[in-house]
Amino acid sequence: MRGEPERMSTSMAAAITLGLEKGRFQRGAELGCLNLLQVYDDGCRANCTYCGLARERQAPSSGRTFIRVPWPVYPLDLLVERARSVQDRVRRVCVGMVTHPHALEDALAVIGRFRRETGMRISALISAVHFRRREDVEALREAGADRGTVALDAATPELFERHRGRLSGSPHTWEHSWRVLEWCVQVFGRGNAGVHLIVGLGETEEEMVRTIQRAHDLGAQTHLFSFYPEAGSALQDLEPPPLGQYRRVQLARYIINEELGRVEAMRFDGAGRIVDFGMDVEPLVASGLPFMTSGCPDEQGRVACNRPYGNERPGDVSLRNYPFLPEAHDLDLIRAQLREGLDDGALPA
Repeated sequence: MRGEPERMSTSMAAAITLGLEKGRFQRGAELGCLNLLQVYDDGCRANCTYCGLARERQAPSSGRTFIRVPWPVYPLDLLVERARSVQDRVRRVCVGMVTHPHALEDALAVIGRFRRETGMRISALISAVHFRRREDVEALREAGADRGTVALDAATPELFERHRGRLSGSPHTWEHSWRVLEWCVQVFGRGNAGVHLIVGLGETEEEMVRTIQRAHDLGAQTHLFSFYPEAGSALQDLEPPPLGQYRRVQLARYIINEELGRVEAMRFDGAGRIVDFGMDVEPLVASGLPFMTSGCPDEQGRVACNRPYGNERPGDVSLRNYPFLPEAHDLDLIRAQLREGLDDGALPA
C-alpha cells in the first residue's frame, strides 16, 4: 500500500486564492472551487491531442501548461492547511485524476484527507480507464466525494477515437467512458454526476447538443468547455470555435440541463447549426445564467466550480464562460454572438 501523495498541482486561480501565487481576478471575479490535479514524475500516460498533459506534447520554452496556464505544484500538507483558511469563501474542492497506474489509489487518499481535515464538499474528476467496476466509484463516495464527473470531452465516437482514444495513442474508449458515467449516476444519484465536453473538436452543434441530451437523460449534468489550443500539442494550430457556435451550445445546454426543453424540439440547419431552440429564449438570454461557467455546485445549488478565465485571456472583450453574472453590456455582446454564423443573422427563437 502506497502512502498518500506528497504533492498536487493546482490551477493558477486556486494558487492565487490560496495566497500561494500573486495575482488578482479581473472584474472582481472570485474562485468558488479549488481545482487540484495529480502530478507524477513520469507524467500522464494518455496522449489526448488537445491536452497540455499529453505524453508526446512538445512543451514550449516557457514550460508545461494545462488549459493554457501553468499549474504550480505544492506539498499536499500546505494545500490542506491553506484550504482550511479559505472555507468561508471557497465552497468545494475538485480532485482531478490523470491517466497513471497510481491515479485511483492516490485520488482516494487525497479525497479522504481533504474531507477529514476541511469538511469541504469534494468532486472527483475521473479518468474512466481506472474504473473497472462500479465498486471503484463507490470507493470515491466512501472516501468523501459527493460528486463524480467523467472527462468525456469529445461529442461523438469518431472524434473521441481520434482525439482521446486509440488513434491518439491513449487508452480511453467511448463505450467504457459512458459505462463509468452510468456508474457515477447510480452511486452519487441523478444530478450529482457530470460529464466534461469540449466544444470545437470538429463536431457540429447538433452533435454536441444530442450528446448533452444523452448525458442528461442518463442523469448527468454537462460541464461545458471551449477548445483552446495548447502550444506543442497535436492541435496547437486549431482555432477555438466561433463564438456563435459556443453561445448557441451554451444556451442549449442550459435549456436541457434545467429541463426547460429537449433537443427534439430544436431545429438545425444543413450545417448542424441551431436555428430554433423550440421556445422563446430571450428571457433566458436576459437572465445571463446560460452563459456562466457550468460546473459542480455548492450547498445552495449555485455553481461553485466557476474556473475564472479558464477559457480565455482576462483581457478578452468577451468571456466564453462568465465566472459571474453577465452585466448589461455583456448581454448585448452575447445577443450579437448568438446570431453569428447564421445565414439570416436572426436571433434563434
